[in-house]
Amino acid sequence: MQNFNWSQFSKRIFVNTDLETVYNFWTKSKELEKWFLSKASFHSKEGKKTLPSENTISDSTYKWNWFAQNHYEEGSIINANGTDSIEFTFAGNCKVLVELSKEENQTLVKLTQTEIPLDNNSKENIRLGCAFGWSFYLLNLKSVLEGGLDLRNKNTELIGVVNN
Repeated sequence: MQNFNWSQFSKRIFVNTDLETVYNFWTKSKELEKWFLSKASFHSKEGKKTLPSENTISDSTYKWNWFAQNHYEEGSIINANGTDSIEFTFAGNCKVLVELSKEENQTLVKLTQTEIPLDNNSKENIRLGCAFGWSFYLLNLKSVLEGGLDLRNKNTELIGVVNN
């Protein structure tokens, strides 16, 4: 574990759909709610709520809630370029960069989370916990886009399962 990188990680997955659709699933609240969140909202820097069918833009803020978790996340959209990249704050002051690219009729989704603090709590809950969580949600993104099956647990009575 001496050479283990506790401050960042990357996850990649191929999705068999077009790049624009995948981008919309990251930047529209109505699409985020299909695979990732129970409730998503974006607001412009002036405080105006973005419509659920509209893409978020750079310098916006978000509030996200999950099924079967008593947890919400608030943060900022650092950059949303409108085509193939979105970066946002997450888990405090960490940054998540999602980059999309076209490869052999599929879309490659590369997620990188950086600036993870190096205290023991952050190592466990952010570095390990987020890496585990993003792995599941990226698989769920693929499942929803390729076959329509949402794998999330939405039952608040069932806690501590891999699909929360």
